[in-house]
Amino acid sequence: MPRMWWVLGAVAVVVLLATYLGWTAHRVERVHVRAQSAERALDAHLVRRAAAAAVVAEEKDLVELYAAARLALDADPDEREQAENDLTRQLRAAAPFGSDLAERQLVGTSRRTVLARQVHTDQVRDALTARHRPLVRMLGMARRYPRPQYFDIEDPALPESAVEVPVPAAPTAPTAPLEAV
Repeated sequence: MPRMWWVLGAVAVVVLLATYLGWTAHRVERVHVRAQSAERALDAHLVRRAAAAAVVAEEKDLVELYAAARLALDADPDEREQAENDLTRQLRAAAPFGSDLAERQLVGTSRRTVLARQVHTDQVRDALTARHRPLVRMLGMARRYPRPQYFDIEDPALPESAVEVPVPAAPTAPTAPLEAV
């Protein structure tokens, strides 16, 4: 009878170990899939920003901004960071932000690009952390996935004062003195 308990204990340990390894492998897969999705989302936002910058440059006849936007749209993957940094510098230098629709769209896409870049950076950090865990490295759980890379560009945020959006004042209600309550 005591021998049966040892067998049951060994089976329970094997089941727990297999469950933990399966959970870890699934976690590694999930963080890599999320990092790839964040990379695609960042790419889409960068393309939208470059297209919006090209539209504004055409409207305002800003040749250097248009050239930087076209280079960002047509850049090879290994030249992309530099092209996006050049576009960011041109956007800051040109400061063509008034109140027309194209300029407001450019500011909006720039702000969404900042958020997409932050999400991408967080997801890459999580994936790299999962890859560096000793058990993951020892068992080679991350071999199937390409190593995620940071996209290192200057902060593409445009100044807050670029477009002044009127903020409605909050209605004020008459307040009673505290002693009266």
